[in-house]
Amino acid sequence: MPCAEQQNGAGIMPAIAECPVYDVDLYGDDVLRDPYPHYRALRDLGAAVWLPHNGLYVLGRFEDVRAALRNPGVFSSAQGVAANDHVNEMSRGTTLASDEPLHDRLRAIIAAPLLPRALEEIGPQIRAEARRLVDDLVMRGQFDAVTDLAQHLPLTIVSKLVGLEDYGRGSMLRWASATFNVLGTMNARGCAAMTDVQEMRGYLGGTSIRAHLRPGSWGDRIFQAGERGEVEPDRCPVLMRDYLGPSLDTTIFATANLIMLFGKYPAQWDLVRGEPTLIPNAINESLRLESPIRGFTRHLATDATIGDVRIPGGSRVLLLYASANRDERKWQDAERFDVRRRASDHLGFGNGTHMCAGLHLARLEMTALLEVLVEKVVRFEIGEPVLALNNVLRGLASLPVRVS
Repeated sequence: MPCAEQQNGAGIMPAIAECPVYDVDLYGDDVLRDPYPHYRALRDLGAAVWLPHNGLYVLGRFEDVRAALRNPGVFSSAQGVAANDHVNEMSRGTTLASDEPLHDRLRAIIAAPLLPRALEEIGPQIRAEARRLVDDLVMRGQFDAVTDLAQHLPLTIVSKLVGLEDYGRGSMLRWASATFNVLGTMNARGCAAMTDVQEMRGYLGGTSIRAHLRPGSWGDRIFQAGERGEVEPDRCPVLMRDYLGPSLDTTIFATANLIMLFGKYPAQWDLVRGEPTLIPNAINESLRLESPIRGFTRHLATDATIGDVRIPGGSRVLLLYASANRDERKWQDAERFDVRRRASDHLGFGNGTHMCAGLHLARLEMTALLEVLVEKVVRFEIGEPVLALNNVLRGLASLPVRVS
């Protein structure tokens, strides 16, 4: 039973003498609530650090994390990308937990409707809904930046594009959160999330799922690819799950983080209002500073030397995107929110072959909202944010906002 006790990702590998050690549970509540001092400590300790509590090596510096993401031959995803053995075993062969050529074949199917040219067709629909939404919220004067603003586009337009019926749409947020929770350690949070993950797997893998999908929807197109022989039919329900991450929590958290940052730093909002061409910069800078995905693990196919630390093959290594995005070696004044910063090479969407397939959709949704907000809102007055504790994601469950 995977949840009978703490399940770590790489416990078979002891730290070697030359490797710095940081004996903190990186998935514990205290770290999740205030992770950035821990990330700085990890970066300062060395290029690679051993986490005895989690049974993982961790890379926290920008250049090392990016290089690992670009080297799937050594930093393999085929053995899973979670920080626990149970989920790594059950997820093998999915888009997230595979290397080429399987990964490339699966990704080509799910990414087709998420490419920029395909998104041009739904761009007007998303922009029109964004304008209707913002007009309504501004008229109200106060709202929740998570539940009223950030969740709206993913839960209305995007979930319908995926093609799920009402029950599926109503469960997507819970399923998406659980999917990321189980990619951490099998702590109490990860164990509790397994119930939701099994429910999602049962629903998407049920015999009636095809009949429930709207004809021509993204989900329906997956099953059409199976009928054409482009993918094995039994993989089709698994591929449906890949739309949960790109269409839900990551985008929702990124959108709410933008509002939080503009509330904290009104001078930066003034810059964007005065120069709307800064919107893409602002999105990148927010994704850099408040990365929705903390990081995934990789399995070392061979020995690897990171800095002056040699990590043995077979080890599991956590690539900490959120730390890399605040690395002082890469970014000047790294903890400052600066919409004029050129941060397009941030790792908030990952990098390399596993770069987030839904990044263009996420940018489209956030851009559509900001384009209307710059017209309508002079100031965001934010209340006390409520953090959504998740093993792998960082974002808000609630953020009261008053606009003027």
